[in-house]
Amino acid sequence: MAEIVTLTMNPALDVTTSVPQVEPVHKLRCAPPRRDPGGGGINVARVVRALGGDAIALFPAGGPTGAAVSALLAGAGVPALPVPIAGTTRESFTVDETGSGDQFRFILPGPQIAPAELDAVIAALEGIGGPPRWIVVSGSMPPGVEAAALYRRIAAIAARTGARLVIDSSGPALAACEGVRPFLIKPSYSELGALAGRDVSEEAAQVEAARELLARGFAQMVLVSLAERGALLVSEAGAERFAAIPVKAVSGVGAGDSMIAAMVLMLSRGAEPAEAVRWGLAAGAAALLAPGTQLARREDIERLRAALG
Repeated sequence: MAEIVTLTMNPALDVTTSVPQVEPVHKLRCAPPRRDPGGGGINVARVVRALGGDAIALFPAGGPTGAAVSALLAGAGVPALPVPIAGTTRESFTVDETGSGDQFRFILPGPQIAPAELDAVIAALEGIGGPPRWIVVSGSMPPGVEAAALYRRIAAIAARTGARLVIDSSGPALAACEGVRPFLIKPSYSELGALAGRDVSEEAAQVEAARELLARGFAQMVLVSLAERGALLVSEAGAERFAAIPVKAVSGVGAGDSMIAAMVLMLSRGAEPAEAVRWGLAAGAAALLAPGTQLARREDIERLRAALG
């Protein structure tokens, strides 16, 4: 039985390279590329696996890039359940400018997902033996997928099986959580303000806005990512703030996914929410230390968590 299943509706083959300087017009001679399987839920599964957990990555896959994502997951020892689609899985391209330390990320659109293909993804989720105790839906939505309808279908599966549903997205896909009431969402500071429709620069306003999201059925628990200011966890049990772990960032790729991965894994192991958030902060900080599209390493996560005391 898989303890955790992640669903990535818009996976990507992540390609990372570097150049001394990004300049217009000129041909830029790049360093040898690195390729990683990417997309929110896939990243979550990779980090869960790195921490010794059990996760299956479910995702639609098409074309040579979809095959490459599946092969890379197999090579990393991450159980995968690709669902064939007619379109071609997208690529994402990250360029590190070595002269300045800046990072440029180019995100291509995903393929169109037909209704029958979406039904096949849902059927694959329902067909996973066990069933899983946690379902993590993470990342953007490709063309052809209406987030609110998808969330309602998955929430119904979770309700039937007793699984806890975690949704981690942004923009309209995050706004679509209203009324679905998953176990957890993780908006950023700016997303919290957008969902609440007002300024949330003051700490009291952040707590009030998060509580409003609870009342509107966005989630049972809201974890607000505050970047260098740490995180805020709000539930019916109360509100608690957590300080950030200061690190010198190398890359921002996958930090939020790493945070969700460690938090869900620790919750699945019986940790209290506050302790799970501390592990999530450690994983998010560890991801900042990893170059390009590499994700948080177990030794870094454990070291940073230990430093919190």
